[in-house]
Amino acid sequence: MAKKKFLFVAQEIAPYLPEEEISTLGKDVATGIHKRGYEVRTFTPRWGSVNERRNQLHEVIRLSGLNVVIDDNDHPLLLKVASLYPTRTQVYFIDNDDYFQKLDSDEDAVGSNRADNDQRIIFFTRSTLETAMKLQWDPAVIHAQGWVSSLTPVYLRQLSDSTHFDQSKIVYSVLPGDITGPIDEGFFRRLKEEGVKADYLQQYEGMPLDTRLLHRMAIDNSHGVIFLTDEPDPELLAAVEARGIPYMTKEQASSMDAYAEFYDKL
Repeated sequence: MAKKKFLFVAQEIAPYLPEEEISTLGKDVATGIHKRGYEVRTFTPRWGSVNERRNQLHEVIRLSGLNVVIDDNDHPLLLKVASLYPTRTQVYFIDNDDYFQKLDSDEDAVGSNRADNDQRIIFFTRSTLETAMKLQWDPAVIHAQGWVSSLTPVYLRQLSDSTHFDQSKIVYSVLPGDITGPIDEGFFRRLKEEGVKADYLQQYEGMPLDTRLLHRMAIDNSHGVIFLTDEPDPELLAAVEARGIPYMTKEQASSMDAYAEFYDKL
């Protein structure tokens, strides 16, 4: 029997970033689900804090070169790959000189204080999904984890002009921590330019441009949600319950067995 395919879109992964709560969780999911019978491929940004030489990243030339147009500017994709030990699962790093180089002004390892975070998310999402299609990767489960992955469910449900992911079940994890910089007021305009319909986005216009908005948009387009904050945000929990989709709390998501069972019941 063929293994189920699993696409993991992760905000942070150890040991590529320092081992803290979020990055360690990213590693645990990528390796733990592999051990439970899934064939895993992982996508994450090549944050400027990632040391390419120490982590043995190398460019995948045949998959690089995609141009993502944002505000009439071309932003080329540089795709890099490494093997995550001990399972040797492949981790693909989405890189671009405009969005993921380390800046002296960065307040954290991922530069969450930057003014162009909405553009970085758009670039990451578009590059991830286009690359997965080029790899002919048709996952049973797509798990998006954290704010940088929050547009993944939106693009899959509202934008995709391909049937490639039609059978995939989408899970979104709400991670602790917020974007520390403001989300640019051009966010919705850029999504419309990407092809997301204006009448769909209208329900969100007027909401504060913050991390909760990104989580809410992801939740509204997912088949299941995992809350990894100490307590679920009441507004986000209400959105999940209103849709009647399955969810887990941080306490329930205490093992990779719980994750595997959650995926299997979607």
